[in-house]
Amino acid sequence: MRAAVLETHGGPFRVTPIARPEPGPGQVLVRIAASGVNPLDTKIRAGTAAHAQHPLPAILGIDLAGTVAAVGSGVDGLRLGDEVYGMTGGVGGHQGSLADYAAVDARLLARKPSNLSMREAAALPLVVITAWEGLVDRAHVAPGQKVLIQGGGGGVGHVAVQIARAFGAEVYATDGAGKKALIESLGAVAIDFRAQSVEDHVAQHTGGEGYDLVYDTNGGPVLDASFRAIRRFGHVVSSLGWGTHALAPLSFKAGSYSGVFTLLPLLTGVGLAHHGEILTEAARLIEDGELRPILDPRRFSLDEVADAHAAIEGGHATGKIVVDIAD
Repeated sequence: MRAAVLETHGGPFRVTPIARPEPGPGQVLVRIAASGVNPLDTKIRAGTAAHAQHPLPAILGIDLAGTVAAVGSGVDGLRLGDEVYGMTGGVGGHQGSLADYAAVDARLLARKPSNLSMREAAALPLVVITAWEGLVDRAHVAPGQKVLIQGGGGGVGHVAVQIARAFGAEVYATDGAGKKALIESLGAVAIDFRAQSVEDHVAQHTGGEGYDLVYDTNGGPVLDASFRAIRRFGHVVSSLGWGTHALAPLSFKAGSYSGVFTLLPLLTGVGLAHHGEILTEAARLIEDGELRPILDPRRFSLDEVADAHAAIEGGHATGKIVVDIAD
């Protein structure tokens, strides 16, 4: 098979023939149709993701969509020819999706939503799991809640907006003015964070009480602002809560905080099946028309992976970037 191999951090990808893997016990061999590219992939390539180590030489690519080409022993629920998607490798020594095939733990996979193309499905696993773990698993989003998504026009953010709405919440989302149309198309109230202070939009949309739930996808000062935006007994969730923060604004409201670390199952081997379960539940929302990915219209082949990474690093993407693996 062909694969894009990274030999040095920050170096070029070398597309080369390598041996096709065989599925072991509990694994399936996936013929990869498309590989989703995330900002995390570019950080792993650069060697700047201390939380996401991947020994080199390696095949990167966290997300995939494809077809089951072989089934290992002990696998239940997946058969030859099934179309699947998942967040399956590209970190922690697990082969990534920038290759024709990958042998992956079957528990990480779910059947691809029937109304999505392979490209669309490959764009979703990491961002869906990250949004779901924060909103559903940690914060138990519920009908009627006022939910604020910080960075609602981004990769995780645009999915979080849709999941919160699917669970019956009233959703607001911060981002730049250029993301207003996108956020509104997803059914949320757009807030230009440059034009409105936290106190201003809290007063406008919650009568000064604060939001029931805030999901922060940015970290840093945005997480600090999230602590100020919740109501009494509210809940803040962050997928980038790695800095040093003052907890007084949260504590004075008797609020709670939860962190999301989506890579944990891939790095530890614990909780793998839950990722497949999340993607199965998300597929139901997708097939019901309540969740859709936003894709950048550009097409990249396996030989153009470096260009796909450059599009993300340069801030030029207008949706999720996907690399086409199969012709």
